[in-house]
Amino acid sequence: MALEVEQVPLFLAPMAGVTDLAFRLLARECGADYTISEFTAAAALTRQDAKSWHKLESDPREKPFIPQIFGSSIDDMAQSCELLQDVADVIDLNFGCPAPKVTRHCAGAALMGKPDDLVKMVESCIEVSTVPITVKMRLGTGTGRINALEIAKQVEDVGAERICVHGRTLRQRYSGEADWGAISEIVAAVDIPVIANGDITNSHSAAKCLQVTGAAGLMIGRAAIGRPTIFHQIKEQLNWGNSSPPWGAPLSVDNQAEARLWAWRRYICLDDELNELTNSEEEIAPELLSKNRLRHAFSFTKELPGSKAFRTELHNNREAKQLANSVDNFLEDLILKNEK
Repeated sequence: MALEVEQVPLFLAPMAGVTDLAFRLLARECGADYTISEFTAAAALTRQDAKSWHKLESDPREKPFIPQIFGSSIDDMAQSCELLQDVADVIDLNFGCPAPKVTRHCAGAALMGKPDDLVKMVESCIEVSTVPITVKMRLGTGTGRINALEIAKQVEDVGAERICVHGRTLRQRYSGEADWGAISEIVAAVDIPVIANGDITNSHSAAKCLQVTGAAGLMIGRAAIGRPTIFHQIKEQLNWGNSSPPWGAPLSVDNQAEARLWAWRRYICLDDELNELTNSEEEIAPELLSKNRLRHAFSFTKELPGSKAFRTELHNNREAKQLANSVDNFLEDLILKNEK
């Protein structure tokens, strides 16, 4: 039985190749209170790279709109904030990504190892921005002492309005357990809201994390991949309000095939709608459409019976409409088998 805890906002974590606009809108419909764009390179934005700007498109249904940027250059990060402030409601700075392709350039979580540069970057972004600046970070690099607490105090002092802390170090990436105790120390040390991230996979872990950390909100990343209904599930099981699920009765989110089929169909509907709006103006839209669909096709069918064999079919299926129908048929067949 889940622990009783007061309601806090739920955030969909920014994830490269996952949190495209259609998926963010779907997560909102499923109960996410805040969504954040895929993290995007500041240097590419300043060069007016079309694909990078495409990742930062939004929609009136996504309010507030929170783009996330990363980079190693203070000038690039500040300039990107200037470029984004007319469309963004909040701008989030990424100091948490552990991917080698990011950290090898001393960006993302690697900047936890250069706290002076990190704080100067935050300060410079705040100086030029007319919208709030928030920060997402890890506990440290893992090669020295944990320094997230000191950094959190410093970014608060220069004006950051919210901090999200993933309870692991750069070296850990996603291994081991998230250290919620370390997050609780940060919560106690600063006056701005602290969002807890790491190992929140269901209503029980959500409640436990809140009990340990006292955080002002929870951010869910990997557990939402292929399972955007997790947001409603957490709220429903913790008695956070009594809003009806968007999919309606008698669908149960405990039946993964049914839940994923509804979510997949809704994702395709949103993706088609958004692509229709942009395709006439942006030549890159069809390419991104198929690429994102393929990634989501894997995640929406992952760990279900027969999914491993189905992956071969997905690899050979690149046409957007055919891909949508293929996943739809796979999930429908699975539901029928479960009913027998």
